[in-house]
Amino acid sequence: MILLADSGSTKTDWAVVSPGEKPSVFSTDGLNPVFSTAQEILKVLENEVLPLLKAQPDEVCFYGAGVLDSSMAEYLASVFPKAKVICDSDMTGAARAVCGNNPGIVCILGTGSNSCFYDGTKIADNVKAGGFILGDEASGAYMGKLLVSDFIKGLIPDEINKAFVEEFNLDYPEIVRKVYKEPLPGRFLASFSPFILHHKENPYIASLIKNSFDAFLNRNVKHYQYGKYAVNFVGSIAVNYKDYLKEAIEKNGMTLGRIIGKPIEGLIEYYG
Repeated sequence: MILLADSGSTKTDWAVVSPGEKPSVFSTDGLNPVFSTAQEILKVLENEVLPLLKAQPDEVCFYGAGVLDSSMAEYLASVFPKAKVICDSDMTGAARAVCGNNPGIVCILGTGSNSCFYDGTKIADNVKAGGFILGDEASGAYMGKLLVSDFIKGLIPDEINKAFVEEFNLDYPEIVRKVYKEPLPGRFLASFSPFILHHKENPYIASLIKNSFDAFLNRNVKHYQYGKYAVNFVGSIAVNYKDYLKEAIEKNGMTLGRIIGKPIEGLIEYYG
């Protein structure tokens, strides 16, 4: 039995893969060792994951944001002592999910964003994501930041401004507090994604989305050999704005590969 995990900052998707059985899939909070304490991670593993397993797994393959050292592997090994533990970045997980053993350009567009060139085995090149302050173009947090920034500066059209005020009832001090003083500001900014999606046909919102995709492709994907390899995407932003994404890909002379919502779907295929 293999226990698979794809973890972002917001949510972790898990899958139990056993020969001859239908995969079992479930979700927990995101497990990012950069932002989560050891106690928080172990609590999720022991209280939310372990009880859902029929037996100890033979192998645990964890792909996650914030996997920078051996800490996540150590947490998993302490909870699953009989298992072979493999930990790698969420970028590697996304690459294996959409490319399998084939080379290609791979992009994550969710709460945050990232990209790489995958040679069919490993990540061979990676443009640093930068996070929602320094980068993360076209992510939920990035689009939310643009929307909120325009809101506080009075740059949003009247109809969108009215809808924003009615839905969120936020004022300037509250926004500043949530962004600069509360934990996980990127998650707060990404929480405006459903609002953006609901109004995606509005010219102002459509322009925000299109400019975000152009920024992502120009500042990230154009570093790779995009004339030779298809560009693949995983994540909710890629799926929800697929039409705008296709338009941006064509506009920038690129070839679109696969688009999937959750890397766990492709990882089940990869390990199945």
